[in-house]
Amino acid sequence: MLPLSAVIFFTSGFAALLYQVIWQRLLVLFSGADLYSVTIIVASFMGGMGVGHLAGGHVADRVTPRAALLCFAGAELAIALFGFFSRPLYYDFLYNRVGDTQIGAAAQALLLFASLLWPTFFMGASLPLLSRALASRIERASTVIGVLYGVNTLGAATGALLSTWVFLPRLGLEGSLRIGVVLNVACALVLLPSVALLSRSREPAAEPPAARPPGDLTTFPFAVWAVIFACSGLLALSLEIVWFRVLAVTMKGTAFTFGTMLGVYLTGLGVGALAGSAVSSRIPRPAIVFLLLQAAVGAVAMLLLTAFIRFADNMPSLWAYLGSYEPLDIRSAISSRPDQQVWRMFVALYVGLPCVLVLPPTLLMGFSFPILQRVVQTSLARIGRRVGVLLVANVAGSMVGTVLTGWLLLDRVGTAGTMKLLAILAGIFGVLAVVLALRPSSSSWTWSRRMPAAPAALLVTSVVFVPLLVVMPPSNTLWAHLHGTVVEAMEYVEDGSGLSVVNTDGRNAILYANGIGQGALPYGDVHTALGALPAFIHPAPRTAAVIGLGSGDTVHAVAGRREIERVTCVEIIRGELATLIGLRMRLPDGGLVNLLDDPRIEQVFGDGRIQLRRGGTYDIIEADALRPSSAYSGTLYSDAYFALLRDHLAPNGLAATWAPTQRVYNTFIRAFPHVVSMPGVLVGSNQPIAIDRAAISARLAEPAAAAHFARAGIDIERLLTSYLANPTVYGPDSPRDQLVDIDTDLFPKDEFDLSPR
Repeated sequence: MLPLSAVIFFTSGFAALLYQVIWQRLLVLFSGADLYSVTIIVASFMGGMGVGHLAGGHVADRVTPRAALLCFAGAELAIALFGFFSRPLYYDFLYNRVGDTQIGAAAQALLLFASLLWPTFFMGASLPLLSRALASRIERASTVIGVLYGVNTLGAATGALLSTWVFLPRLGLEGSLRIGVVLNVACALVLLPSVALLSRSREPAAEPPAARPPGDLTTFPFAVWAVIFACSGLLALSLEIVWFRVLAVTMKGTAFTFGTMLGVYLTGLGVGALAGSAVSSRIPRPAIVFLLLQAAVGAVAMLLLTAFIRFADNMPSLWAYLGSYEPLDIRSAISSRPDQQVWRMFVALYVGLPCVLVLPPTLLMGFSFPILQRVVQTSLARIGRRVGVLLVANVAGSMVGTVLTGWLLLDRVGTAGTMKLLAILAGIFGVLAVVLALRPSSSSWTWSRRMPAAPAALLVTSVVFVPLLVVMPPSNTLWAHLHGTVVEAMEYVEDGSGLSVVNTDGRNAILYANGIGQGALPYGDVHTALGALPAFIHPAPRTAAVIGLGSGDTVHAVAGRREIERVTCVEIIRGELATLIGLRMRLPDGGLVNLLDDPRIEQVFGDGRIQLRRGGTYDIIEADALRPSSAYSGTLYSDAYFALLRDHLAPNGLAATWAPTQRVYNTFIRAFPHVVSMPGVLVGSNQPIAIDRAAISARLAEPAAAAHFARAGIDIERLLTSYLANPTVYGPDSPRDQLVDIDTDLFPKDEFDLSPR
């Protein structure tokens, strides 16, 4: 029965991660992609699973194995039912009907939790139910539970990788959801015939009390082990956040970064759990081994990150890439030959680096899970409850780690400081392990008897961890190395919302947002044209909204039209403005001075699409130039987004976008009745757009506007002339039927495009 159940549970884990990736994407449309919203979504997902872990464990210990398997099959069908209706719930109802309602933070968090509770509850209940059904002898409990955990996690890893690299690029969100529904139904249907073969009789109600395999398995009370496993969850999720920050910067924030990292992370957990299951019954003192493994997780994670930072500048090709403005072209890489440099860089970034940084520590995490089951599982009658309590404790710790790291530690001590604090937490596990090791395995546990061993344990652990803390570089060195520069040439600001870095030589500067180039100084490229074109085409603008700050080029260009009374800039990374303020001391560029001293510019931090949807109307709306392959870029290039711009334009208002692909052209032109197309830039409106070259030139020649651009060193007349030379105009009657290949919220094709160039 175990082999078949393992295959089913692998499939169940695959579907669960597929759902998680898609549901998070759909809920981001409703609540936003800012730090607070994403944290609440992740915490709600984990919280629902925690409730399911607890309930599933209590149910499992009160029913027969046959009934537990039936409950598992019912849970799979319940998840499938929700998956089938999740797109109408999350997109049609929450986003389209509730999305423009002003909702308080607490109410939004409660709504997100409630919307995820049904499926995550049944996902969480599955492991306790299967564990109790399949563990027929207490001696095999740790092996059975470890195997189930391992195969389910490997299924989740496969789901994370395939959803990112196969299903979303080919099927979009809605098509991928259907796969999850089919898999959940298949799990239930395959299991049911096997359930019918099991005996209907209830297992014996009791077994010898305190039945305990040899090897000192009750070193602490069970409640203490639950607290320890909660701390393990805090360590694991905090490390995941740190790894994602480092990998996002190194890979330069593509849509494939998170799924790749998550796939490697879960692979390590799954393989480690299977390996631990094979040896857990033969480990003589599993409590000590479990604690040592937790200590090793932090030590190995810090050692590998430190080594990568220290040696990154010794690899010329990697160093050059880290300092480059553009991300790796994944479409070109996957279609290239293995002997080409772009292919080797792709393998290094998306396979080699995650495997080096993430895989070894997560293997240790996974290996420790069945070891812990060996410690705490002492009675068949309590297997389900103990699995459930341990998992809910781990989930609670993970939720604390998510909030603590994302909302506090990254703000206060940065990535390097957070890594050091996590190493200290891992060191505490090491202290506990040494304390236990210093006593005979036959003696019983009391706190008073352990205290004399604490100084020796602290000394032993310090010998390992203090050198690691010393050699771990500070955050400024970390980010200088991962941007191909030196500390002296860099300004940076880091918090939970992201990382903003400026690299300058005193005359020029490049701004990086999470590792990817997002603008340069002096101003004067496509960002300037993107901002200036709608500002000077519009006959009388008064208000403007710009999504994205970057280097400030687009906002600066919009503000060149002096009749505009207010320019609202919405930026999701809070540190970008502070980085530009710090850069001003090193590079007193005229354009930067204009930007920072202009009282008309209002800076708002948050998700631009949400701010726009719940705000008013504007004369000009646009987003700063964003690469279509960047993570969540599809939310700013979809037909629904352009419709949102259209609906929030004041009379005669203009919306503008950078148009880096044919799909963006198609999508924008289908969304607006009136469009002017220029090289790389589209301007749309609900009313006809007048391109009056003489009037535009007169506006550019006004003293205030001319002085504004002159201080920035921009020949604005010459720049805009190249765009206005031969515009193409679309009206309501212009044919659009052939523009069928578009980006939508449910299928952001450009963001996940892997087709060969």
